[in-house]
Amino acid sequence: MSIRIVTDSTCDLPADVVSEYGISVVPLYINFGDESYLDGVELSREEFYTRLPDCDPAPTTAIPGPHRFGQVYEQLAAEGATEILSIHISESLSGTVNTARLAAEEASVPVTVVDSGSLSMGTGFLVWYAAQAAADGRPMDEIVTMLEELGSRTHVFAALDTLEFLRRSGRMNRVLATVGSWLQMKPLLKMHLGNATAERVRTTEHATERLIALLNELVPLERVALVHTHALDRADELRQRVQHLLANEGQGLLSLDITPVFGTHLGPGAVGFACVAARQE
Repeated sequence: MSIRIVTDSTCDLPADVVSEYGISVVPLYINFGDESYLDGVELSREEFYTRLPDCDPAPTTAIPGPHRFGQVYEQLAAEGATEILSIHISESLSGTVNTARLAAEEASVPVTVVDSGSLSMGTGFLVWYAAQAAADGRPMDEIVTMLEELGSRTHVFAALDTLEFLRRSGRMNRVLATVGSWLQMKPLLKMHLGNATAERVRTTEHATERLIALLNELVPLERVALVHTHALDRADELRQRVQHLLANEGQGLLSLDITPVFGTHLGPGAVGFACVAARQE
């Protein structure tokens, strides 16, 4: 029995992890006007975030059709996969998982599609755990049960530097964005078990303090990543300020740019964490 893992480009998994476990990553699309790019394939994150501030109209995103997922499933079957586990960004944020389900119905081998209930490295960590379990020879039902339990311990939260890009992408009311900028509001977005919530924080410093407090509530951690939208200075400052909380974290602290699929809506300067809390004994 050979189980192969499929995910999408919003998972933000490092390339070395993808390569080590033979994970198949289906890219979403980033659109600048009439130009369309495969996320992570045809457009680098550095190039995207360089173009983003002055882009008018705002870039948009799109998901691949079922045929693209179907092609990936059939290629894995041709390589000897007897089962496929396809793990994707939360259904509450994207139609990607439903597209994968449509493709799974036509696949020549059994495909189990899982809604991660998360995003970015929140999804990425679940994919990583699943790939390790599959490599260890664990059966599909055990892996899916494991992912359900891990999902309950997986959290993603980030502070935005501006509301402008949420407004431009159509994800919030224009009036709210304007009032928020007058008040120096720094929204803090949270994701857990497919439920996206937000807090309003007045200043950048207060937003940073709130991120640290949220992380502190979750330690000890099994896995943690510092995620940001090309905000290297803010990310480095945040890393230094939480180092004392992570001194005993054996996996270390990953730090990476968030996919442009999210950067389109969050804008540059956002920073936060994706983490898996340790199981409580």
